Amino acid sequence: MPAPVDATIPASRMAELLPSLPLETRCPPLPLNRYNGFWLPEAVLTDLAAIHARLRPRPSDIFLASFPKSGTTWLKALAFATANRARHPPSGTSQPLRRMNPHECVRFMEMDPELRHDADSLLEEFEELESPRVLGTHLPYCLLPDSIAGEGAVAAGRVVYVCRNPKDAFVSGLFFVKKVSSAYGAGADAGAQSLNLEEAFELFCEGRLFAGPQWKHVLQYWEASLRRPKQVLFLEYERMLRDPKATVKKLAEFMGCGFSKEEEGGVVDEIVKLCSLKELKNMEVNRSGGNQAGVRNEAYFRKGSSGDWRNHLTPDMAKKLDKIVEDALQGSGTERHHKTQPSVVFEARRLTQLFVLVSFGDVLSDPRRNLNGFKSSFSKSSRRRASQVARLAV
Repeated sequence: MPAPVDATIPASRMAELLPSLPLETRCPPLPLNRYNGFWLPEAVLTDLAAIHARLRPRPSDIFLASFPKSGTTWLKALAFATANRARHPPSGTSQPLRRMNPHECVRFMEMDPELRHDADSLLEEFEELESPRVLGTHLPYCLLPDSIAGEGAVAAGRVVYVCRNPKDAFVSGLFFVKKVSSAYGAGADAGAQSLNLEEAFELFCEGRLFAGPQWKHVLQYWEASLRRPKQVLFLEYERMLRDPKATVKKLAEFMGCGFSKEEEGGVVDEIVKLCSLKELKNMEVNRSGGNQAGVRNEAYFRKGSSGDWRNHLTPDMAKKLDKIVEDALQGSGTERHHKTQPSVVFEARRLTQLFVLVSFGDVLSDPRRNLNGFKSSFSKSSRRRASQVARLAV
C-alpha cells in the first residue's frame, strides 16, 4: 500500500498543511483530520510540531502507548504504581492512585483531556516531573518524535504498548464517547447520542475514528517491538487479564525496576490489587470525581473484560471486521518475499499470530472456555489460526 501523500510533509509544516488534510465530521466528539494515514483531532495535529521539537526524553522515561479504549487506564495504573512503589508503597494510604484518577497520575503527552493547556504548557510541566517519568500517548508509532522512536543512539526512553481485540475496543469506545461527549459541547453530545451502533461500526471499519485505523496502529507498534525489543514492549490486554501478576513483573523488568525476591510476593500482589478494576472503580475519586472539562472519572471504567463484543455485534459484523484486519496484516508486504528470505517467513508467522491476538484476543484470556464460543462464528482458516495460538497459551 503506497504511503499517503501527506506522509512526506513534516509535522513542522502542519499549520500550512492542515487546511488541505481530509476531514471527517461524523465521528464525535471532535472533527478529525487524516495525517500520515491516521485520523486525529486538529488540536493534536497542531501540537505535533511543538512535541517533536521540544520534548526531551530522559533515558529513564516510560511512554505508555495504546489505541483508545485498549486497556489504557489499567496500564497507566499498573506502570505508575510499579515505577513509584518505593516512593509510594501500593498499600499505603498516601498512594496517589487512591486520590487521583490514573489519567491524572500519568498524563498524555500530546493532549490535555481537561482542555486547559497547550502543548508548550504541558511540555513545561513535564520538564518539572521527577524521574522516572511515566507519560501516556495515543499517537501512532510513525508520529512519535524521533527522540523516542528514532533508530540508534538518538532515541531515549522506553515504550510500552498494549493491544486489545478490535471488536472489544470498538464497543468500549462507543460507550465511552457517549459518556464524555457532553464535555465537548452540545453539538458534540447530540452527535454522539444520535450515532447508532451500525453507523459507528462502519466508521470503525473504515478506520475513521480517533487514532484509527486500529489495526494499523497495532501493526506499527508490533513491528517496532520486533525491531527494537529492548526499547518497545508489546502487551496484549487479554493476556494481562489472564495473568496480571506476570504482567506486572514483566513490566517492572522492562522499565528497569525489577522486583527483588522480597518484593515478588507481597508487593506484586499489592500492586495487582490496588490497580484492579474493582478496586479503582470503587475509589471515591473515580466514583464521584471528574476533570475541569466535565468528564466524569467513572467514564473510564466499564467492564474491563474480554469478549463483551459478543453482546453487541452480530456474527456478520464480527466476520467483516476480522476480514478487514486479516487483509490489512497480509497487505504489509511480508509475504511477498518469503521464498528467498527465511527471516521474513518468521515475520509472516508472527503477523499471523498478531492477527489472532488482535482479532481473537479474548480466546487467550481463557482459551479452554472461549475457544468453543467463537467456532460457529468464523471461517475455518481463522478458527484454525486461533486454535493454534490458543493451544500455545494454555
